[in-house]
Parts: sequence; structure tokens; C-alpha cells
Amino acid sequence: MNAPHRAGTAPRLSPAEIRSIIIGLVAAMLLSALDQTIVATAMPTIGLELGDAANLPWIVTAYLLASTAVTPLYGKLSDIHGRRIMLLIAITTFSLGSLLCALAPTMIALALARGLQGIGGGGLIALSQIILADILSAKERARYQVYIAGVFALSSVAGPLLGGFFAQHLHWSAIFWINLPIGLLAFALTNDKLKLLPRHERRHSVDYPGAALLVVSSTSLMLALSWGGVRYPWNSSPVLGLAGFGLLSGLGFAARLATANEPLIPLSVLRDRVVTSATLAACFAMGTLIGLSIYVPIFLEGVIGLDPSRSGLAMVPLMIGTVAGATLSGRSMVYFRHYKRVPMALLTLSVGTCGLLAFMGHGLPLWLIEILFVLLSMGIGTVLPLSTIVVQNAVALPQLGIATASMNFFRSLGGALIVAIFGTLVLGGAGEASATHDMAALIRGADAEMLGQTFRLVFLAACLGLVLALGCLSLVEERLLKDAVGHQREEPAA
Repeated sequence: MNAPHRAGTAPRLSPAEIRSIIIGLVAAMLLSALDQTIVATAMPTIGLELGDAANLPWIVTAYLLASTAVTPLYGKLSDIHGRRIMLLIAITTFSLGSLLCALAPTMIALALARGLQGIGGGGLIALSQIILADILSAKERARYQVYIAGVFALSSVAGPLLGGFFAQHLHWSAIFWINLPIGLLAFALTNDKLKLLPRHERRHSVDYPGAALLVVSSTSLMLALSWGGVRYPWNSSPVLGLAGFGLLSGLGFAARLATANEPLIPLSVLRDRVVTSATLAACFAMGTLIGLSIYVPIFLEGVIGLDPSRSGLAMVPLMIGTVAGATLSGRSMVYFRHYKRVPMALLTLSVGTCGLLAFMGHGLPLWLIEILFVLLSMGIGTVLPLSTIVVQNAVALPQLGIATASMNFFRSLGGALIVAIFGTLVLGGAGEASATHDMAALIRGADAEMLGQTFRLVFLAACLGLVLALGCLSLVEERLLKDAVGHQREEPAA
């Protein structure tokens, strides 16, 4: 039996133990990733059965707000108390939230339970990435990125199908019951083995005032982005008020970072050019991918003329390309010293592909559009593993948790902003059909030619997002990837 390791030492894990941990981490990531896609297709059924369709958007908004706001806290607390305890807390909280969701008798109870679910879900992906960095070197991590990309691709394809099937043939609560066995599997596979992880105890403290300002700021901004142009006009008092309050509390958080003895996010992390440029590259790339995943089905149904089932199948190449790009990027980081070249080349191809869809997409045959979807998403897929690995490779070991979690936080916040921009373009260009903000009514009511012109702007906006991702990626310094597990670098002095 392996003994627990002393603080700061690298874990001596056997290949079987590493595989067991990785399977558990994949299960944990699947919990969060699947939950973000499985709910969408069941929402109409939930609204009808609970008799409160007016508050239906809250079951998405509550989860999104909670999961985004708490992500940096998980990273900081894992640096203080260890990865294992925080991951087990995240899995348990998420599973408890899922149980309460399945038993919820009203829409308000369901929304509150979804918020609890989000508090757990906010730590699942970030902590899984952090633990991978604890047990694998940077080069080894690059080999395993295909599993992480595969989780998101699987959830993007299987989530809507499972959600629709459960709602139609079983009961909508099954979309939450399914989380319990997955959560139990993740807990069982990681509980014992994570005791073998090294501990990096140093005297840390949590800046609770800074954490409160971050939660308030991110929640206000996410609400403004979620409601703007959908529930309220962009120039309405609620949206402007939330945006203003979010910006003011964000400025308060920035001031706290500059004055606190130990800020929530260390200034040495924020000042590192690799961290900032890689985080921004991931933010623009991931936000563009999420925006396209949400609104391209409208293009396929309203412009190309596909029915909903064929539209869902036509989205599969977008996911396949993402996994292929992540795999190529991970392999290039293993074998090449200049590991940015493959991602930059493929991301440049994505920009050109997106431009082709903008100017010729409505007149292209479906088979060619599918090929373009693969090429478009391949470039985006290359950015996701690279950004995570170079950030983890750049920071001191005691800052690994907060750096990884902060990257996920800013990626989520930026993604919400890009999705809001895409939504404004689609709804704003749909004329009278957008008055109800109902996507199905938008597809039925909009003129195909007018909708085609609208999506020209959407694809051009996606081009801009990818150009910004490419620009930020070009600024990432290609530092030598560490070959050892648990590389030692002294934490910079405050």
C-alpha cells in the first residue's frame, strides 16, 4: 500500500492508480458537462408539468450564475485544504442538488435546487484539471486532453438526445436522477486514490471580502447578459442597472486585489503574460464555439431548411472537429518544441472557413457545410488543451489551483458575453419574429433570405472572435514544458 506523501513531493502512483483517478475525473467532468446540455430539450415538458413556464429560464440561469461565481473559490480553497476534499465536496453538493431537482414540486424549488447544483458543478471541471496537473507532467497531460475534449463532445451530442428521450418516454426528473449513479462512480473512484496526492501546505488565507465582491460582480454581469435582449431590452433599467452594479463591484474587486495582503487571485498570476494571453485566447475561442453551438441550429433549420432531427445530426461534425483539434494540439505539445504552430495554423484555417460560411454559407450544399464545420471547430479545439496546460505550466505550484480555476471563470464569463452578442444579432435581425424571443417561432416566422443575411453577421462576428483568439494565442510565450510531476517553483513573494 502506498503511504501518503509528504508536502510538496511528487506522488508515486502506478499506471493503474493513475487510470483509476482519470476515470473518476472524467466521470466528474461528465456530471458538469452533461448537465449543461441535457436540460435544454426537456425544458418545455418541465414548464408544462410544473405549470410555471414564465420562470422556466431560471433553471438554466440559476445553475449558470452559481457555477461561474464559485469557480475561483474552489481553486483557492483547493490550494489551502487539498484537492481531494474539495472535489468530494463538489461531487456531493452536485449530487444533492440533483436529488432535490428530481424531487422539486414547483419551479421555484427547482430553480433553487439548480443553484445548489451549480455550486457543486462550479468545481468539477476546474478541480479535475487541477488534479491532472498534480499527477501528470505537462507533457503527459497533453496526451490525455483527448479524453477531456471527448467529454464535452459526448455531452454536446448525447445531452440533447437523452434530455428529449427522458422527457418524452420516461419523466423529466430522469435527467437529474441519472446524475446520482455517475456521481457515486466519480466519488468511489477518486476517494481513496486521491489520498495519495501530494499536499502543498503553505500559510494561506481566503480574502472573503474580495470573494464576495467577485461573486456579486460576476452574478450581476451574468444576469445582465442572460436577460438582455431576451427577458428585457438591452436599454431597460433592469439590464442597465445590473450591468452598472456589476461593473462597480468589479472595480471594487480590482481595488481589493491591489490592497489585500493575500488577494483571492495573486497579482503574480495576473501579471504573467502566459496566463493572461492564454486565458483570453481560451475565452474568445470557447465563447465563439458555445455561441455557434447555440445558434447554428437556427441557421440549419431556418436558412438551409432542415427539420430539428436532421439539424441535430448536422451539428455532430462541429463536435467531431473539436475533439480532433484537441487531439492534434495535445500531440503537438508532446513532440514539438514550438507547440503553438499547429494551433495557430488550424485557427487561421478556422477564420478563413468562418469567412466562407459568412459570405457563401446559405448557398452551399449541406455536405460542404458539414466539412466546413469540421474545419472550423478543429482550430477552436486546438486552443482548449493548450491554454490549460500552458497556464498550469507557468505558475508556481502553490498557485496551481487558483490559476486554473480563474482561467475557467474568465472563460465562462467571456463565453456568456459572446453568446449575448450572437443572440442580439440573431434576434435583432429577425424582425417581428423576434418579438417573443422564442427560437421556434423565430424560425417559423422569419424570412429565409433575411435570416441568411442575419447569419452573415453572426459568422462575421465569429470570425472576429477567432481573430482575437488568434491574436492572444500569438502572444503566448512558448515556455519549455515540464517533464516532471509536481515541478517545484517557489511562490513569488507578496
